[in-house]
Amino acid sequence: MNILIDGRECSCEKGEVLLHVAERNGIYIPTLCYHEGLGSIGSCRVCIVEVMQKVRSKVVISCAYLVEEGIEVSTNSEKIKKERGVVFTLLARLAPDAKIIEEIAEFAGVGIPRLYPKAEGGTCVLCGRCTKACNLMGTGAIAKMDRGTEKRVDTPYGELTEECIGCTSCARVCPTNTIYYEENATQVSIWGRTFDLKRCEICDSPISTDEQVFLTQRRTDGDATVLCRKCRQTEAVMRASSATL
Repeated sequence: MNILIDGRECSCEKGEVLLHVAERNGIYIPTLCYHEGLGSIGSCRVCIVEVMQKVRSKVVISCAYLVEEGIEVSTNSEKIKKERGVVFTLLARLAPDAKIIEEIAEFAGVGIPRLYPKAEGGTCVLCGRCTKACNLMGTGAIAKMDRGTEKRVDTPYGELTEECIGCTSCARVCPTNTIYYEENATQVSIWGRTFDLKRCEICDSPISTDEQVFLTQRRTDGDATVLCRKCRQTEAVMRASSATL
């Protein structure tokens, strides 16, 4: 089926995510909490667009909205500019030291009104990427804590947690680089804990923490082979080649 985005006809499948349709057709919609490896979170509302269907219009978050036949989409209408400006203003107030907020706003052509004096510090926008990544790993070591102005991402009670496996997935998906970690050839430190790194049995390159390897082995019926991605791919190719001989 076809829909209109900013007056451009775009082909898509019913039920496809609107943001994906726009990206495939080279139409820019700003995002912050969205990450292709995590799917829709819908917490930041930066990706809002206006959808017209028949005679009614509504504002939706494009990273979660499933397209329907006959809709017309405006990614930068006056209504969207105004609402997106409010969104960016609130985000800038929440995380005044997160430069990415102003960068995205500027690229999207949205000014951030200086309605309030600059707040003290802070780069976390509470987008939820880190907690979703942690949950997808099956650990649940971090979560959003408290409410209102005290809301933050942390380990339970702000204490060291045995649930963390040191995978650093939370830090790697953070759009504002708020989650700090250190890594060298033998160890990685994050959330107050230090983890030893396993090394590839073939090339000796560091792979992941002991805890992450254990979790992976438990999910793969106890496969004890510890290989990096490159060596694992090489092994798979060699096995496939041997099987055809």
